[in-house]
Order: sequence, then C-alpha cells, then structure tokens
Amino acid sequence: MVLDKFGSSLKNTFKKIARMGIVDKEAVEGILRELQRTLITSDVDVALVAQLTSSIKKKVLGEKAPPGMSLKEHFIKTLYDNVVAFLGAEKGEIALKKQKILVIGLFGSGKTTTIGKMAKWFKVRGLTPALVACDIHRPAAQTQLEQIGDKVGAKVYKKGKKAEDVAKNALKDAKEDVIIFDSAGRDALDGKLAKELKNLGKIIQPDEVLLVIPADIGQAARKQTEEFNKLVGITGLAVSKLDGTAKGGGALAAATAAGAPVKFIGVGEKMGDLEMYDPKRFVSMLIGYGDIQGLLDKAKEAGIEEEGVKKMLEGKFTLNEFMEQIQNMKKMGPLNKITEMLPGMGSLKIPKGMLDVQEEKMKKWEHIISSMTKKEREEPDILTASRIVRIAKGAGTAEAEVRDLMKNYKQIKKIMKMTKGGKAFKRGPFAKLARQMGMG
Repeated sequence: MVLDKFGSSLKNTFKKIARMGIVDKEAVEGILRELQRTLITSDVDVALVAQLTSSIKKKVLGEKAPPGMSLKEHFIKTLYDNVVAFLGAEKGEIALKKQKILVIGLFGSGKTTTIGKMAKWFKVRGLTPALVACDIHRPAAQTQLEQIGDKVGAKVYKKGKKAEDVAKNALKDAKEDVIIFDSAGRDALDGKLAKELKNLGKIIQPDEVLLVIPADIGQAARKQTEEFNKLVGITGLAVSKLDGTAKGGGALAAATAAGAPVKFIGVGEKMGDLEMYDPKRFVSMLIGYGDIQGLLDKAKEAGIEEEGVKKMLEGKFTLNEFMEQIQNMKKMGPLNKITEMLPGMGSLKIPKGMLDVQEEKMKKWEHIISSMTKKEREEPDILTASRIVRIAKGAGTAEAEVRDLMKNYKQIKKIMKMTKGGKAFKRGPFAKLARQMGMG
C-alpha cells in the first residue's frame, strides 16, 4: 500500500476517535499527540506538525460543532479537513490538450521513468505523446528514454549534440499532441545545470514545468521545490517512489508548504502506476474511507466497462465469468490495491499471492471449468467429491487443481461480497459524515 505505515497510523487515529465515549480536552490532546508522532515518524517538519495540531485543537475545543453534527463528528471532520490541506492544498490538474511539458529534477529522482508514466497516462486518455531526450550528460540517458518510449508506444526525438539543439529540432519535427521534454539532472543544483534549464525554458516555452521529487527525501522536498521554483518557475510537482518509503507524508507536506501543487504521484513500478493527485481522495483512501472514483478510473484505463466493475465488486459472478473477472482484476492491479479503494476495506488482509495466477494455471482452470456441466458452472456449491473426480478426469488434471480453483473462486467472491460494491460504508454510522466530507 502507498505510505503503508503512515496510512495505518492515520487510520488508527480516526478509529480511536470513532470509538471515543467522551470527547474532551484530555481526549483531544491525546489523539493529537499520536498524530504528532505519526507525522514526525514520516519525516514531516516539526514546526509544520506543531502548526497543524495547534490549528486542529483550536477548532475542535474552541469552536461549536456545526448544526446537526456531534462533537465527535466535528473532531473527525476537522482532523480530515486539516490533514487534507496539510498534504495538498489543491487537487492536481493537467489539461488534456496539445501542450509542451518540461520535466526537471535532480539525478536519481526517478525523472526519466516518471516521464514514461506520464506518456502512458496521456495516451490512455486519447492523446498522442512524444518524448524528447534533452539529457545529453548522463551516459545512456537517451537510450533509457528510447527503451521507455518503446514500452509505452511514444516516439523519442534526440537529434542534436546540445540539449538546446535537441529541443529546437524536436519542436520543428514533432507533430504529436503532448511533447514531454526530459532534462539533465545533477547530484545538486549547480550553475551549469541552472543555465541549461533556463535556456531550455526559453526555447521550449512550456505549458507546464514539472519537478520530479522522490518521496524518500521527506521534508528536504521543500528546499528543492523552492530552489527549482526560483530558477525556472515550476507549475507543479510529480512525487515519485511514493509506494516504497515511510517518508512520503513528509515529502507531500513539504511540497505543500513550499506552495507547489502536486500534480502526479507515482504509486508503483509499472508504467501505469501514475495518478493525478487529489488530496481528498488520497487521504480518504489512507484512513480507510476508500476511493471509488479512483477505482473506476483504473478500470477505465484497463478498458473495463463500469458495469463489469460493479458486478465484479459485488461478487456477482459465476464460474462462467470467473476467468474474465480474474483477468480484469489483474489488469487493474493487485487485489489488495483494489480493496483499499473500497470504503472500510483498507485494513482487509488479503491472502498473499491470491491473484498471482500464472498463465499456465489459468489454462488449467479453463480446462477444468469447460469440463463442468452448465449447472455446475452456475452453481459451484453443488460440487461433491465424486463430481470433482469426474471433472478432474475430464480436464486431464489432478483433483487438487479443481479444489485450488474452487478455493480461489470462493475467496475472491467472499471478499468482494464483503465490500457490497463499496456501498456498505454509505449505510454505516459515519455515512452522514462521509457525505459532509464530500465522499458520499
């Protein structure tokens, strides 16, 4: 999970408030001390943490709860609103139109990989991307970009000996909708890099200048953001490697404090693991309130119809449809990532490797299902030991393989039924609160 430790700590904080019998000064201060520990452990600047908790305390204890809201609900909503603002004052937005994007960042930030992910992100949304290899300093940088371009189906322009020449030639030759310019990185922001980036900015006249910041630098993100902003006037950030560090909360808070909107976040190693950053949806998922819209977006990107997703999430599928649902879920990502987008399901323990179904096993399962009668496929609960023997013989496989298929089918169906397609939370004790938070 993204920000695993940070998310689980934050989730526990909200759970503790929900279980409180009395919300008084002592209880509020105890919760806020826990929040402080969570944030500081995630490498958030201590001064920022103090400002946040002071603001929450003042609002919860010093203001009246809004009409129709209990003090407990007021505490939860205040905490949620403040954490959202703390991790991102605004939703990241990138126009879906013809444009030029200059991507900058220090060496090792994950810049080139993020560029590839951005190209795929635009392509999925119907725009043709092109990549421009303006990093002429790092050995094999242009080759790496070409490999990424091949992977995502984006043309790479690299004609020219200087970065400025590569950019000029690409501007003349490229006919694609979205032209994404890579740039050189350094171990530190030195004079030579600064001059080159300024020159590229003048030549390209980009619509967006995105700074790639790795999440593992934590609160140091603020200094980098401010320095690059002075240099080239960045329009936003792409926070990479968010899935592999405990310092992601610190990086997001630091970027927000520097006044730069986070537009993209990298949430995995695959080219499709890039998301537009929406702090409300992000925090909602972290604390276990889910992100249904994000799930539907993932399905759309994978080419799955919304109705198919709803059917899958409600566990309404027979063995006839099981193989198709497995394929669909594999396209959308690991099952644990899918379930954490469903309200109340973020803490669900998914059996390890449940969806790690190799193609060879899938073929065996197909043979097994085709060896069943129509009634057995539609009502698998009728499978007795003697039926399993017959099915295994007909499929040319072992009885254990038939039982393995049934075990997976039942587990996945049970988990999906527990989510009720994400509707269960809407009828729970905090349904009203979820609506007030804009999640209903």
